[in-house]
Amino acid sequence: MRISWLNAGAVTACVIAGALITIKNVHGQAAHQILNVSYDPTRELYQRLNPVFAARYEKETGETVAIRQSHGGSSYQARLVATGEQAADVVTLGLPSDIEGIEKRGLIGKDWRTRLPDDAQPYHSTIVFVVRKGNPLHILDWPDLVRPKVEVIVPDPKTSGNGKLAALAAWGYVVDRGGDENEARSFLKSLYEHAPFLPAAARVAGVAFAIEKKGDVNVAWENEALREVDESKGALEIVYPSISIFAEPAVAWVDANVEKHKSAELAEAYLRFLFTDEAQEIIAAEGYRPSNPTVLARHAQRFPELILFPITVIARDWSDAQQKFFAENGVIDTIYVPKPRND
Repeated sequence: MRISWLNAGAVTACVIAGALITIKNVHGQAAHQILNVSYDPTRELYQRLNPVFAARYEKETGETVAIRQSHGGSSYQARLVATGEQAADVVTLGLPSDIEGIEKRGLIGKDWRTRLPDDAQPYHSTIVFVVRKGNPLHILDWPDLVRPKVEVIVPDPKTSGNGKLAALAAWGYVVDRGGDENEARSFLKSLYEHAPFLPAAARVAGVAFAIEKKGDVNVAWENEALREVDESKGALEIVYPSISIFAEPAVAWVDANVEKHKSAELAEAYLRFLFTDEAQEIIAAEGYRPSNPTVLARHAQRFPELILFPITVIARDWSDAQQKFFAENGVIDTIYVPKPRND
């Protein structure tokens, strides 16, 4: 099964360097507050969304609200929430399996997918390539990443949602062309051999490529690629491979924490806001493909039609993909060689 981005709605209907995690209170002293633990590239997205929600909430309820924001590699963030190190009221993470990991700890209700619109996915994305101006190495598709002397900047699949999706997309490319799992494993191993280091998160990888001028190609979220190119003033370009993965970032409120914080109503209102037309327009403007097909269609010029494969091409579902590829003794463990972080 392949997914065209023009039909994706029907399926579910400035560079900031620094620490792995940043937390901000965006509304000063407010009557209520929640913590949104998110994945690495969403800094700018929620910097735009949070004040709009806060103003809307105050107008509707008369109450002021502050949204604290935390960012890092998606899988790393999920582990912090699961272990209680981050007392998130809501999570907005890069992969459904990251939320499922928190659910398995009993912190999120098993019905989290059905209690919000569009399977709790306010936006979608995929994995693309960023190259230098003029694409001097003629990098056009996945096999070009493993040509001699090509250096690939790709995040660590142990900590980053971008890293995991890049691995799954590369694997899916081989399978889509009739290759077997041995061929896919060999290709993925070669991909990591072309990576001089493995950044912990997507933004760290983008900084290394775009700002520090390291590597020849950055394997990135589409929204990160769009941001990098926009900010490069012509120094970078996006390359869309022949096929990539249908990425499904997902959101949920953390039942155990909102009960403790007495923030359940606010947390739900915040996440439901993400599905409103107003928020969906901001989501599109920030380079994410909105789940609302009407809003997506209004931004068709920004988002070209793509051929994507769903996770079911290479695993039963996201949970199965997590076990098959990223759990202990999974595919990644058989080919993964720890490298410097460059954080």
